[in-house]
Amino acid sequence: MNISYNWLKEYVNFDLTPDETAAALTSIGLETGGVEEVQTIKGGLEGLVIGEVLTCEEHPNSDHLHITTVNLGDGEPVQIVCGAPNVAAGQKVVVATLGTKLYDGDECFTIKTAGGHELWQLLSGFRYSRVRRGCGR
Repeated sequence: MNISYNWLKEYVNFDLTPDETAAALTSIGLETGGVEEVQTIKGGLEGLVIGEVLTCEEHPNSDHLHITTVNLGDGEPVQIVCGAPNVAAGQKVVVATLGTKLYDGDECFTIKTAGGHELWQLLSGFRYSRVRRGCGR
């Protein structure tokens, strides 16, 4: 039988980690087969943040890319190149920060453009943008 650690904490007041809880249950004769992390969203949401698009300009060397400035709420705004045709200043967007592992195993990393800019990635609601600014294959 599987039980949820969070569910158990709703009924019993304790401060043990999931592994410590499993060991305690085993020590009193309730053998546990192990601890397994279950994620509601495959890959979790770690590394994803909400940002506000401050500016959005057409990319001078592309007919479909936009150069955006996005406030992530933790310091200086960052520049993000985005291929979404509907991105605009004032929007709230999901941003995959550097090092974020996306659900299909892609990992976001920084690259430098010819102009020396660091680029990140904006994500759409149901899929993440495939615009190559340093994230993915």
